[in-house]
Amino acid sequence: MERDAEVERLLRHVAPYVLGALVRRGGDFETCEDAVQEAMLAAYAAWPSAGVPQDPAAWLITVARRRVIDQLRRDLARVRREEAAELSLRELQAADAPIGESHDDTLDLLFLCCHPALTPISQIALTLRAVGGLTTAQIARAFLVSEASMAQRITRAKLKIRQSGEPFGTIAAERGDRLRAVQHVLYLVFNEGYLASSGPELQRVELVTEAIRLARLLLALVPDDGETAGLLALMLLVDSRRAARTTEHGTLIALADQDRALWNRASIDEGVTLIEDSLARLPLGPYQVQAAIAALHAEAPTGLETDWAQILALYEVLHAISPNPMASLGHAVALAMVRGPDAGLARLAVFDDDERLASSHRLHAVRAHLVELLGDDDVARSGFLAAAELAQSDREKTYLKGRAARLGAKCSVEPPGIN
Repeated sequence: MERDAEVERLLRHVAPYVLGALVRRGGDFETCEDAVQEAMLAAYAAWPSAGVPQDPAAWLITVARRRVIDQLRRDLARVRREEAAELSLRELQAADAPIGESHDDTLDLLFLCCHPALTPISQIALTLRAVGGLTTAQIARAFLVSEASMAQRITRAKLKIRQSGEPFGTIAAERGDRLRAVQHVLYLVFNEGYLASSGPELQRVELVTEAIRLARLLLALVPDDGETAGLLALMLLVDSRRAARTTEHGTLIALADQDRALWNRASIDEGVTLIEDSLARLPLGPYQVQAAIAALHAEAPTGLETDWAQILALYEVLHAISPNPMASLGHAVALAMVRGPDAGLARLAVFDDDERLASSHRLHAVRAHLVELLGDDDVARSGFLAAAELAQSDREKTYLKGRAARLGAKCSVEPPGIN
């Protein structure tokens, strides 16, 4: 099982490189993406017993390229897309499948997945599949839709990209309005890695690492864009807590209770430098504000010394420029820390009829924490249990049930789930 998990992590890491290499050599996106999926299935079957090849990417490129060539030959035989298929076939047959290829097409692939012909949801879904390496089932759970529905959405997205005829490799250089869509997709990939939406694992480190790597590439492409710098800063500051987020047994630890000596100082220093420089660039965007909030948490020597007044002011800025449910929960927490739990609970009451939060475990968990601070243990315990029932992540379920079970113990000053 451990070897299978290692193979899965490796395949998820190299898949975007393989797909980008095939598309750049002349294959259309839809055919190449299907071929890479088939190659990955072949690797799943062969590598755990036969061993991982010396150059996994080259192995996958070779297998996937053969699948593409076979498909193009079938297309030619049926006289479908004859001219385009013949050209692609010649280019793929003429191209070498280099061992240990150094060129990275992932950023171009990311911009392609954020094609303006696609809806925002389709952009995100396709990126999570092609670049993030998530399965269709995992993406469907994240969007709260059936796997069949998500599979249809992804298929339609690939078809639209193929029909657009947009040349691969020139997209990132053109940028345009697609930059904000790319930032949003990277943010969601990072979030899925930092706190998995479902399943037994708290985080998927490979997704976090890949999101940070792509954010660095994006910042190199647009070095004067404040929001891109803010996005990278936010990722670095949040990920700096990784080693302190759980006990040795995998139990979640609230941010205020974490051992700050375990926080990654290099990531914090880099993130703080980025956000300080970024805040001088206007207009101010939501990633910059969120990064500034994360920086205040990162620079506080202890949880009790957190500058909640400044955090509250930043949440009010964030609410003004980009209102959203998660920002509203953060604002309620900051309000409670500055003006008392009653003020925070009054703020939460506004969202009781908000469909976006009604089914979220986070609303119940934050409310339970604030009620606990007021001393109403019975109501708080019920709130934590209700939150645990709604949580999709096994680790969060365990944490919330633990809060309910240990309600008599001294509570931390941070709300559950914010770690």
